[in-house]
Amino acid sequence: MTQASDAASHAPGQAPGRARGRRTPVRPGRLLAERRGLLRDYLSALSGAGGRLVFSLGYFVALANTLSIAEFGMFAAASAAGVMLSRILALGFISALYRTATMRPKLIGTYTAGFLLMAAASLPLLAAASAAVYAVFFAGTVPTGVFAAIVAAEALLWRPTEAVIIVNNGLGRFGRAAFLTILSTALRAAAALLFMAAGDGTLAQWGLFYAAANLACVAVAFGLFHPRQRLRLRPRLYWRRLADSVYVAGAEVLFYLQAEFDKLLVLSLGGAQLAGIYAIIMRLVDLTAIPIRSFTMMLVQRMMRAPELLSRLAAKAGLEAGVFAVSTAALVALGLVLAVFPRALGGNVAEAAPLVLSALCVPGLRNLVEYQAELLFARGQTLLRALNLALLTGLKAVLLIFVLTRTAQAQELVLALNGVFLLLYLASLALTYSAMRMPARAV
Repeated sequence: MTQASDAASHAPGQAPGRARGRRTPVRPGRLLAERRGLLRDYLSALSGAGGRLVFSLGYFVALANTLSIAEFGMFAAASAAGVMLSRILALGFISALYRTATMRPKLIGTYTAGFLLMAAASLPLLAAASAAVYAVFFAGTVPTGVFAAIVAAEALLWRPTEAVIIVNNGLGRFGRAAFLTILSTALRAAAALLFMAAGDGTLAQWGLFYAAANLACVAVAFGLFHPRQRLRLRPRLYWRRLADSVYVAGAEVLFYLQAEFDKLLVLSLGGAQLAGIYAIIMRLVDLTAIPIRSFTMMLVQRMMRAPELLSRLAAKAGLEAGVFAVSTAALVALGLVLAVFPRALGGNVAEAAPLVLSALCVPGLRNLVEYQAELLFARGQTLLRALNLALLTGLKAVLLIFVLTRTAQAQELVLALNGVFLLLYLASLALTYSAMRMPARAV
């Protein structure tokens, strides 16, 4: 047990590891066992990330080379909007469900019932927000029915599947969560392969395949992987968490808005063809984040129990350097493969292959912004997290509009992204670590 986690188990005001003025020695055997357990849990979570990476790559290759580049850009933008809008579902109550699984697992059935209740209550707001997003970014480009099918697949089917994965992670069942992650990604990949085998499919046809794949995912998740507990409605418990959940929902919408807003802007300002090239590049960048997110999830759980975990500057700097190095190395490896074998991921991807290394710093900086946002969630600083993400979203929109109104060339756009994400990272760095000087909020 580290000093930080040890501190969380002591009464306020008592120094961790001290008794009567002397430091209580930590038994080497116990420390080694705990570190082995942590490594085992991380490897279990990472196995899910590895499996997801393989199937995500297959899914991406099949889809990107079946749809035209323009249609792939439209789907990527609509899916990004769906992911953002899906955070409205249940008004952020998934955060209360996760904390319950982590801290009070006997109440999972009660909080799952609350999640379903809040999900139903949030549907009018979700529908209104979806209509507004469609009117602003997609009207005249993506058919209404196609957009609705994609948003429904993300918000009503995939988001509950994520909830089951999150519950299993909260319970420490990382192997089960990893297997469900792999299985769900495999179902999506199978749908993409069937779509490819069916011939020259359209975006409208893919919308139906995509919805069917996500329906299969949620059925498997709740049928086989959700803990067997009786669902009990206890509204008084939910009201206590409602304000925090709404903060989380707002923060999550803003988080994915700043993460995905670029796809919507490129589609609306640059057209479908540029949006397709851009979506291919950013999808390859996304693949580098999959292992990093497993690490972030484990760190968040530890910080919930021990907010002082990152009290030392060396620990903060070391973790950030590691996130950046791993992310950058992953993109360099992928870029070198595509430089030698440009058609390794298919003909459509080959058009974007020369641009991959131009986005050299984007994965590391983007993953660091995500990582810093999760630090505030782990410390219970959900309102500050929401405010920070609102500021970052506004900054990203201004920077991207500035870039997109000055170039319509894919090469120039991708190069400019390095500067955009550097400025976003510096802003996030200042906001996050200023907030972390404040005391962590009890959760």
